[in-house]
Amino acid sequence: MSFDDDKEIVILKDVSSGKEALTFPAGKIQIQVVNHMEAPLEETRFKVLLELKEPGDIEGRHGLDLVMVIDISGSMNEGGKLDKLKIAAQFIVEKLSPVDRFSVVTFFDSSNRLFPLRQITEDSKAEIIQEIRLLKAKNSDKNIAEGLKMSLKVLNDRHFTDGRVGAIMLFSDGAENRGKATEVDVSKVPVHTFGFGASHDDQRVLSEIANKSNRGRFSNVQNENRLHVAFSKCLDELLTVVVKDLRLIVAQVNKESIIKNVVAGNYSTYRTKKSKFTISYGSLYGKEVRNVLVDLVLPNIVETGPRAEDLLLITCSYRWDFLQIYFSLVIFELVNLNINIVYEHACSTKYGKKRSNAGPIVITVNRTGLKEIRPEDVTEQKDEEKR
Repeated sequence: MSFDDDKEIVILKDVSSGKEALTFPAGKIQIQVVNHMEAPLEETRFKVLLELKEPGDIEGRHGLDLVMVIDISGSMNEGGKLDKLKIAAQFIVEKLSPVDRFSVVTFFDSSNRLFPLRQITEDSKAEIIQEIRLLKAKNSDKNIAEGLKMSLKVLNDRHFTDGRVGAIMLFSDGAENRGKATEVDVSKVPVHTFGFGASHDDQRVLSEIANKSNRGRFSNVQNENRLHVAFSKCLDELLTVVVKDLRLIVAQVNKESIIKNVVAGNYSTYRTKKSKFTISYGSLYGKEVRNVLVDLVLPNIVETGPRAEDLLLITCSYRWDFLQIYFSLVIFELVNLNINIVYEHACSTKYGKKRSNAGPIVITVNRTGLKEIRPEDVTEQKDEEKR
């Protein structure tokens, strides 16, 4: 069976608004206001959608073709291993971008490709996560070698490979009782292995697979607290890291426009003050886009008339790594067969980490015209009053 059914990447264009989005530079990232910033004069609910991403050309990084190999043998039912694995898989899928493709191979005593390499879009992310959530462990033997062989075939049979890199992530407790996984040739591709098993022998198998691959890494993740750390380190190697430990602070400018809620997906969001929210993102990768939805109530200003109103104050902080290289230069001359140093300059390198702050950025809305009352608005208001 051939797996040359991969599709070419389709460049996705932003069609969220007919008008050009407002973009604000914020150090090593940029913040973009996606929605149209106009609101009526009377009191109204208003939502501001922000995008955080790397500034510059979106086509700068190579696309990643990632095959996730998932153990669904009987032993993965023990201790909630498969449930932890599903959480991990969702975390990884959320970090990928439209330039990336993703496939899943499952194995027990045999192997199965769940779906071909699929381009990452908002729709495909939801479909992929749902398919992984539906996985169930089978009361069977474990043949890691079969899963590895099929994942290698997915990468080797690709039709579109220009400007792309391939990698494998293998999730298992390592307790194989069929096949010899360590005898599979993985030398040409990075295989990152994640061990949910407790015994030394289980870990040894997965560690040996990673070591025999092309710069793969083994991580022991039986402790649930290590999951996100291990996956973040792996993604740091597979994707371009723009900044680390990214935090976004969203605050009210005044007491008139009230922030009711801030939604940032699965990322940690907490209210530091009544009018201020902090979102902790961790690492931001190249081509990755983070969305933040801010829900506000704007005051009635019919009597004062149209005006530009400052709504939000946005600041962010992040950590980034830097490398400074100082080159040496030595010039020689040959005099009577003797070598003399005419000029010499030393060379040194310096590696470090910096924490930077960006902002503040002020987000403004234009208050114009009266609100058009629609039937659905009345229905929504009645529903809220009932609650």
